[in-house]
Amino acid sequence: MTEPASKFKRARPAPPGMAARRRSRRKVIQALYQLQVNPTTLVELEAQFMLEPDILKADLEHFRKLLHGIVGTRQELDALLAPLVSRPIDEVDPIEHAVLWVGAFELRECLDMPYRVVMNEAIELGKMFGAEGSHGFVNGVLDKLVPTLRAAEFN
Repeated sequence: MTEPASKFKRARPAPPGMAARRRSRRKVIQALYQLQVNPTTLVELEAQFMLEPDILKADLEHFRKLLHGIVGTRQELDALLAPLVSRPIDEVDPIEHAVLWVGAFELRECLDMPYRVVMNEAIELGKMFGAEGSHGFVNGVLDKLVPTLRAAEFN
């Protein structure tokens, strides 16, 4: 016997773009944190994260773009961020530092994302992974960076 068709349609998962990118950012934050507290090669770091079963739910292209781009330009990103923080950049908490790297990198390199989306995602990462009040610190620093990296969009 077949069951009668339901008058309610099944809920569909969110389009893979937003949710998958959010997952990729989370994984990159974890990888960047690990890189700061336990330095390793980019190849080993990426290989370790590619073995995690839930990585398949992430946007792998965005994960790799962020991971490779940030690791390759950490000094440049720090040069952008250092004047905007009230303490030496190497004294910033590793989680906050990772979130700032992701936010700064996406502001600079992911121009297809509106700056408000980048800011919101970074703030949410700060809330999720950082200490209490971390999201406010992240917001304050990236807010100062937006006019430099996204002047046309900001004005």
